Amino acid sequence: MLNQRTSEFFTRLASDPDAQRCQVSKIAGATLLDAGIKTPGSLRAGISLARLCMADLAEISITPCDPSVLVSNNAVFVRSDAPLRACLAAQYAGWPVQTDEYFAMGSGPMRAARGREQALIELQLTETAETVVGVLESDQLPGADVIGLIADQCGVATNRVQLAIAPSTSIAGSVQVVARAIETAMHQLHELEFEVRSIVSATGHAPLPPVAKPGDTVAGIGRTNDAVLYGSTVTLWVDCEDEQVAAVAANVPSNTSADYGQPFATTFKQYDYDFYKVDPMLFSPAVVTIHNLRSGRTWNHGQIATDVLRRSFLS
Repeated sequence: MLNQRTSEFFTRLASDPDAQRCQVSKIAGATLLDAGIKTPGSLRAGISLARLCMADLAEISITPCDPSVLVSNNAVFVRSDAPLRACLAAQYAGWPVQTDEYFAMGSGPMRAARGREQALIELQLTETAETVVGVLESDQLPGADVIGLIADQCGVATNRVQLAIAPSTSIAGSVQVVARAIETAMHQLHELEFEVRSIVSATGHAPLPPVAKPGDTVAGIGRTNDAVLYGSTVTLWVDCEDEQVAAVAANVPSNTSADYGQPFATTFKQYDYDFYKVDPMLFSPAVVTIHNLRSGRTWNHGQIATDVLRRSFLS
């Protein structure tokens, strides 16, 4: 079960928060791991949050990259041999956690316990859990009302909720968002009606942008999204008929979107800061390579947009 395995990892993190420059607190019985709001967080915490998002079903690291191409000295590299569960059952930010006074994008295996998203139902990725684990992208810690909402929708008591929180304007928050390259490809392929259960392994690589200044949420969201949309490379290994891959491969990268070509912060502003108004085709990797294990054929589409990365990261 995704939440059970992730809870074990969360508990280990919460037992030694100082090692990751994090803080642990309790609200309404829930355990909160602050990785960048009242504490500086760290690169290590960012990797940990990404692992929580992916139900600890992926290996995540920070690696060097070519700054002349990706406008950064470092990149986030992700590898998973369980990409369906890691990405679509857990990591996808498909839960807008919202009350009258609070909003956060919710990720992690708690989504599988909630089980309300159509993709989770279609792919049979829901589960019943005794304890749920999630990651919130927000610059505020949740209050008791938010904890109650999450517990109620996941069918658990509030003291069985474990949450890690970091804003996009923190080191940890930047890492965990940039670690989503594979997830964007998986989600796009599902939207294109490709059989995502045929994807057996995946890697993703995206530049780690400079952290936006505290409080500038739009810049933080913009830079981290640009890292994926304009700088990421995803490789997928699939086991299916060639015709299934050929029908969708060229439509996966972000350059197929009508909104492609400018920093995401600019696009976000044009749509009144509403993610759901942006063309969903934009939320994809820059480059996608698909290897078919059944035939030995390979498809490669997309391009790195160094000019857009430079405008985003160096502004």
